[in-house]
Amino acid sequence: MPKRGKKYREQLAKVDRTKFYTPREGLQLAKDLSVAKFDETIEVSIRLGVDTRKADQNVRGSISLPHGTGKSVRVAVFAEGAKAQEAADAGADVIGSDDLVAQVQAGELNFDAAIATPNMMGKVGRLGRILGPRGLMPNPKLGTVTMDVAKMVQELKAGRVEYRADRYGICHVPLGKVSFPVEHLCENYGALYSELLRVKPSSAKGRYVKSVVVSSTMGPGVRLDSTVTRDFTA
Repeated sequence: MPKRGKKYREQLAKVDRTKFYTPREGLQLAKDLSVAKFDETIEVSIRLGVDTRKADQNVRGSISLPHGTGKSVRVAVFAEGAKAQEAADAGADVIGSDDLVAQVQAGELNFDAAIATPNMMGKVGRLGRILGPRGLMPNPKLGTVTMDVAKMVQELKAGRVEYRADRYGICHVPLGKVSFPVEHLCENYGALYSELLRVKPSSAKGRYVKSVVVSSTMGPGVRLDSTVTRDFTA
């Protein structure tokens, strides 16, 4: 573990390590502990009682947060003809077919999210080794392989986020910016928490939500009471 600076240690001392804060208390504290000169991201890490080595316990999907994430998202769309125009009208930043495939193969990845129409996946599939490790590969389960490209462009621009349990069963998801009102962060957290409960694998046994930690980009983690399942703004 890298050695932490004096400022970080000072902020860490303000966190009661024996306490599990309510969502509102914890998110407000994470905001208060932000000392960076930029608008830090508030992220939540939720550890689930799943074994991701088992195919039926993989937890992955996406959700549109009520208040977005505060991040400007550049969206690429692999499409042709009318669907390419639809993507342009919806505000997509990069649009193309063979030309876009060639750009990606050349290492030009000037986008944060990618969408493809189903008929383009034969070509986009060849980019798996490039897009996959970066989390940019269009996926029908995430809604990013679709004929309704306009809707998905708008949702990604508005703050649609992906959640995915890693090999330790932890989902790391941005909830917004330090500049967000705590009420907005709470509502985003509540939407994500409810979504994770909705997609709980039927084969998952025992306690499902094991722990929840929130933090700003440069700040210490704050543990939340993972048993709070409603009224997240209280």
